[in-house]
Amino acid sequence: MNHSRFKGTLCAVLGAITFGMNPFFGIPLYAEGLEPLSVLFYRFFFGALLLAGLLTLRGESLRLARVYWLPTAGAGLLLALTCLFWFMTFRIMDSGIGAALIFIYPIVVAFMMWGIYGERLSRLTFVGIALATVGVALTCTPGEGCRVCAEGLVYIILSAFVYSLYIVAVKKSRLRRLSPGKLTFYSLFFAVPVFLVALRGGVDLQLLPSYRAFGNALGLAFFPSLLSFLFTTIAIRHIGPTKTSILGALEPVTAIILGVACFGECMNFRLACGILIILAAVSLVICAISANTR
Repeated sequence: MNHSRFKGTLCAVLGAITFGMNPFFGIPLYAEGLEPLSVLFYRFFFGALLLAGLLTLRGESLRLARVYWLPTAGAGLLLALTCLFWFMTFRIMDSGIGAALIFIYPIVVAFMMWGIYGERLSRLTFVGIALATVGVALTCTPGEGCRVCAEGLVYIILSAFVYSLYIVAVKKSRLRRLSPGKLTFYSLFFAVPVFLVALRGGVDLQLLPSYRAFGNALGLAFFPSLLSFLFTTIAIRHIGPTKTSILGALEPVTAIILGVACFGECMNFRLACGILIILAAVSLVICAISANTR
């Protein structure tokens, strides 16, 4: 494995693990009474501040040519909607189940690459889609003791679709010309106004009620925001969106482990089978696409 491929693989793994930490920091903030919009405002606001400081220390300019204003604003909107839909999901259903279901996004990416850029879909891809359907069915009906609802399923599907748009845009649009650090910073930066508008200009913004909440907000900004988006951007540049999506299987694994270990969420045989089938099916789809585009 050459240096570029190793770097991309490592960043994809780290990006997936850190993104899976969303519930670890988000659920305690909900427990202290914060609503999703306030949580996400602090997440992106602190994330942008932290990354601006890191880039400045590294001597990287934050100046952005006018031609990139609209694309980076679009990237910020996509990230804002991705996180908003997901946070609304694990507020009303188990975070591990939501994390497993959001992993349908590589299938969406595969179809986008096929429909827009002409990448071929093999028979293995269709087998993978059929398996994923079975896995989703098992996960959506996990049995007694697990929280699943129709509203949460709609949110998670929307989150997966919007995140797919972001991944394809990072690779195929003019955003690929920006450095990973600058792209991540402006994606975070332009997401903040989305939440300000939703919060009526800040009128509905809830103050952080404790030092613990402040720490969780910083953790949410640093790990599943700053680090995850930065690592994912680097990975897409080095190994492409399909291989990055394969390693994204660590996202639901991380969230499920944290949900069961830290929040006492449900885990049973039916749910475990559904999750494993989803991960296997999506990996099969992405491997098929990858094989056809070598």
